[in-house]
Amino acid sequence: MGTRRRRNDSSSSDSEDGTFTKTAKREGDTVVQSSSSSHYEQIREQRMKENAERMQKLGLLNLSLKLKKTPRAYVKKIASPTNQSERRSSRLMTVPRVNYSFMRQQNSSDENEAVIYIAEGTEPEVYTEEHEKLLGDCKTDWELYVDGYDEDGDRIYDLTKGEKCHQCRLISISQMTSCNKCELPQGMLCGDCLYTRYGENVIEVDCNIKWTCPSCREICNCNICRRKNGWMPTGNIYNKVTKLGFKSVAHYLIKTRRLEKNREDSDAENIVAQETPETSQDSTLIGPIQTRRAFRR
Repeated sequence: MGTRRRRNDSSSSDSEDGTFTKTAKREGDTVVQSSSSSHYEQIREQRMKENAERMQKLGLLNLSLKLKKTPRAYVKKIASPTNQSERRSSRLMTVPRVNYSFMRQQNSSDENEAVIYIAEGTEPEVYTEEHEKLLGDCKTDWELYVDGYDEDGDRIYDLTKGEKCHQCRLISISQMTSCNKCELPQGMLCGDCLYTRYGENVIEVDCNIKWTCPSCREICNCNICRRKNGWMPTGNIYNKVTKLGFKSVAHYLIKTRRLEKNREDSDAENIVAQETPETSQDSTLIGPIQTRRAFRR
């Protein structure tokens, strides 16, 4: 089959106002196209030429070139001697200057030191020697942020297959402990929480048949248990605790609170000993003092 070619008859015309129009015929339709130049643009260009000639006659172009800023010469400031004071206030002339560089060094050294602050609760936090004996230990170290994490280092959460940790309250896929005494959800702790908060290894704990959870040992330091006892939560203080030389948060809490309690008891005993007067043998031999009223009787 052959192809049909369309014939487009086009014609162009110039109007009296200077516009150039082009008409194109296509299958009975007429399309009018205007060129880029028009009478308005010619008038605009003429006005621009007149304005440029007028500015040239008035000398405005030369004046604008003269008003351009000349580059300023850079003057280097000379530092004043340290013995001369630049303070204008007579009140501050005699006041020594503050050495801020020394303050920055002092603040940086304070940041390196581990300072732990735990708010006081409604009840005093007191531990005994029995609590210290119930602290756990482990033979091998536990590697943190590996169990229950993916290749990118993100925690794996699963509401269906995961188990809830009593310490961090997260439902994740990781190795959990199981208390042989209570057999309750409070005895389920993940490996990271067990190691950082109590210094125990979850692998060794699962192999121990007689292992009991921190809640049964009354040394649990999770937020819920501490609030039940009237104590405030500790927060994430594991890194600071290890800098101070303690194995876990539980070791820090029990040992430091025991030391503070022993110091308070010793101070109280010293105060009582100072207040009680010493009795001598001469004072015990002296009888009661007789008054005039006793002689009259």
